[in-house]
Amino acid sequence: MNEHTEQKIGVVGGGLMGHGIAYLFAAAGHHVNVFEPLSDIRNSLPQRLRAIVELLGDDPRLLARIAAHDSLDSAMRGADWVFEAAPEKLPLKQEIFAAIEKLVAPTTILASNSSAIPSTEIGRHLAHRERMVGTHFWNPPHLVPLVEVIQNERTSGEVVERTMQLLRRAGKVPVHVRRDIPGFVGNRLQHAMKREAIALVAAGVCDAETIDTVVR
Repeated sequence: MNEHTEQKIGVVGGGLMGHGIAYLFAAAGHHVNVFEPLSDIRNSLPQRLRAIVELLGDDPRLLARIAAHDSLDSAMRGADWVFEAAPEKLPLKQEIFAAIEKLVAPTTILASNSSAIPSTEIGRHLAHRERMVGTHFWNPPHLVPLVEVIQNERTSGEVVERTMQLLRRAGKVPVHVRRDIPGFVGNRLQHAMKREAIALVAAGVCDAETIDTVVR
């Protein structure tokens, strides 16, 4: 499959991260179906997306590439990629991917946007675990360039490379995380700095305001 051509992208979750991911791929020329199990999805999602378009001065016609669905079946139909952006609860994510796997082709790439939970565990019970990959976007995903692409213990190298190519062509800066450890790379670096900042204040080396000034 040539990722230069228009792809069908499924996004699960139209909230804080999901609607930004949907916009990102629509702006890159792909058709995006967003599943959100809320009764007002057809009103709330377009409002969020319109706000991004207006903020960035984009052509409002790109919104025609994004469709809102309250049915997982219709949202996932024909998807080449699925990006999950559901709450950070392992049982919920496992349940979502178990349902998705029954609706998509065996070649569909399944990506979780978890910021901490290893995709190894999220996809533990899937039949085709080689197509499961972690994609940790940063908030807001349509503005922050970085995306961590996490290869878990079963992810094929082809899936990693194709996903990184898709992201590059959407204007992102994907990095390959070769081990599926909790927190990945970015969050671990952030938490290391946070721990040291707390230790410095606790030891009386400086106050919190000084920490803020130095970090900025």
